[in-house]
Formats: sequence, structure tokens, C-alpha cells
Amino acid sequence: MKKVLIIEDDQVIANIYRNKFAIEGYSAEVAYDGESGLKDMRTFKPDIILLDLVLPRMSGVDFIINVRSEADFARVPIIVFSNTYLSNMIQEAWKAGANKCLSKTNCTPKDVLDIVRQTIGGGGAVPEVAAKPGKPGKPAAAAKPDFSNIEGDTKFLSELRQAFIDSQPANLAALRAGLQNLIKANSETIQLKDIHELYRRSHALAGNAGLAGFMHVAHMSSALEALLKELYEKPKSINTSTLRTVAAAVDFLGFLFDRGKRPDNPDPPPVNILVVDDEPISQRAVVYALEKAQLPSTSTADPNAALKLLTETTYDLVFLDVDMPGMTGFELCTKLRAMPQYKKTPVVFVTALSDFDSRTSSMMAGGNDFIAKPFLFIELTVKALIHVLRAKLQPVK
Repeated sequence: MKKVLIIEDDQVIANIYRNKFAIEGYSAEVAYDGESGLKDMRTFKPDIILLDLVLPRMSGVDFIINVRSEADFARVPIIVFSNTYLSNMIQEAWKAGANKCLSKTNCTPKDVLDIVRQTIGGGGAVPEVAAKPGKPGKPAAAAKPDFSNIEGDTKFLSELRQAFIDSQPANLAALRAGLQNLIKANSETIQLKDIHELYRRSHALAGNAGLAGFMHVAHMSSALEALLKELYEKPKSINTSTLRTVAAAVDFLGFLFDRGKRPDNPDPPPVNILVVDDEPISQRAVVYALEKAQLPSTSTADPNAALKLLTETTYDLVFLDVDMPGMTGFELCTKLRAMPQYKKTPVVFVTALSDFDSRTSSMMAGGNDFIAKPFLFIELTVKALIHVLRAKLQPVK
């Protein structure tokens, strides 16, 4: 019997995978942190390791480095789960010796099971096929084991989804309580503690939502997780703008929880975004941040050219620099709002951090939001996801 070692600190997710592998004919063990995983690996001697990269006590990358340093396990396949927005961590995992990286938000237990079977085989007995008359003992070369269990998988997924739905009120309450603690924090030490707690909750939520098929919640919480991780690692980036983005993300997760109980279409809605900024570096930074979320965009440095683009193409979201020669972002937004097709299109102003508080407290010329320069790439990614998804999912009134 093939052995699978699962290293995952979320007990719900870990038990789901352990039970799934057991049902499918594997011997599966679970460790809830990297240090325990190393000890269990040496005694259990797995044929394959499934590893969450975000772990307490020892990171997933450090775990891989330790595994590859031991001769007995240097070639054991390691499949890692990660957040698609944590690209640096994924690159580090590849370099350390991971064999395959999977997105936790886009991968079902069946997908993982299929990958394990392809990698190490096993997982259930091959059905016996009667030999043809006159050819006793001849193997049925064309016969293949039927691992499909559509009815069982449907029931399994239904139970996962209901469990996730039942947990939503508690998840949202915990996120909101964590946000309130963060806003009230009166020292950097307390602030970082609260950010780390929100980060861990977002990480767990992303994994559970992905398993249950609630893809919008999974993608939003994954992006929030990546933003919180960066704020924790770079405390100097904690400011009015980034905290406002965290609060908006938690609020939007509440909207996603309330909008319905059906799983989402895994394919994101098609979008088209316009970026108007006369500073080349800033413009490129906005476009790059959008690319991280696979959000296509068109960019221009000329406000007048932007007006022409707005008349020729329909955009779902617009990012406007505030201070531009010839026409400010506020003036461009006023003209944009005069067009019937753009009366409700989300508009986000990009402004200097030194002006952020005064800008946000003033009239926004029809804009929906602000983000402060210099911004974190993932902060702008979170902003974009919030506005694009809300506009796509909000009922038309």
C-alpha cells in the first residue's frame, strides 16, 4: 500500500485529505507543522509528501530543504500547496526541490488524488477480468482500473460545501473582530500580532473556500492573505492606505458570504481595465499588479487619449492618476461620469501618500476609492479584485 504524508496545519483540510486517501486505498498520515512532519517522515517513510507552504514553527520551504538534505528522502516526490499571489514563495519551493506546485484555491481533492496516482501509482485494486476461453492466465492488457466514483464524489463535495456554509458566520465574525483589533492597536508590536492573526485566518479561509468550490471567496481571501503577509514582513508599509484596503477586503468577504450559497463558476468573469497615469514607472506598476490577478488592462499616459478610449471601448474599472498635465484625474473622472455607460463604473484614484488623508476626506469627483503611492503591488491587486468582482456580482438595480 502506497503511503502519503500530509503536512497541513488546518485540521479540517488535513482530515479531509487523509480520509479521501484512505477511502481510495492509500495509507495516509497527517502532521500539523513542519517539525512534526520531519519526525513522521523518518518513521512513516512515505512514498509521496503533500505540503502546505504556510506552516507554523517551520516554513514549507525550510521543510523541503531539510527533506532534500537527507539521503533516504532526497528523491521522494513533494507536492506543495500555495497561494498563487505568493509568487516568491512558490519560486523558493521550486528551488528547494518541490516536484509540483498547486494552487490551494483552484485544486479539488480529486485533482490532488489524480496527481498522486500519476506520480506514484497505487490507490485501489485493479479489477479482475476473466480470461478469454482457450487463453487461461492471459492478462487483460486493454483493461484499466475504474477509479471514478461520481456518486461518492458528489456526496463528498456536497458535504464539504454545507460544512463551509455553516462555518461562514463564525469565519466572518472572527475576521471582523481581528480587523477591529488591528484598527485599535496602539503599538507596532500589537499591530503586527493582529496582522499575523488575520493572515492565518485568511490562509485557512482560502483553503477551505477552494475545497468547497466557493472560488470568489477563495481568490479574495488568497489576495488578502498575501497582502497581510507582506505587511507583516514589511511593517513600514502599514499606513492609512494599506489598512483601508485590508478593511475593504474584509467587508467584501462579508458581501461574498451574504450573496448566496451556491458554489461559484471557477472561471473569473471577463474584465477590461483602463489605467491612466503619466508617470511611466507608476503606470507600469499598476499594470503589473493587475497582471498578478490575471486582470487584463489598457494603459495610457494621456488623459485626452483616455477619453477617446472610453468612447471606443467599455471598461469595467478605471485607475486614474490624480496629478497629470493638461487634465487632472478629477477632471477626467467628471467627464467620464457624464458618459451614460460609465455612471456606475468603479474609479480608483492613485495619489501620493502625503495627500491621501486630505484627498479621501474631500469630494472625490465621482470616484469610488483611493490608493496611495508608493503602493504595494498586492495592495493594488486586492483593490482591483474588490471593485471588479463587486461590479460583476452586484445585482443590477
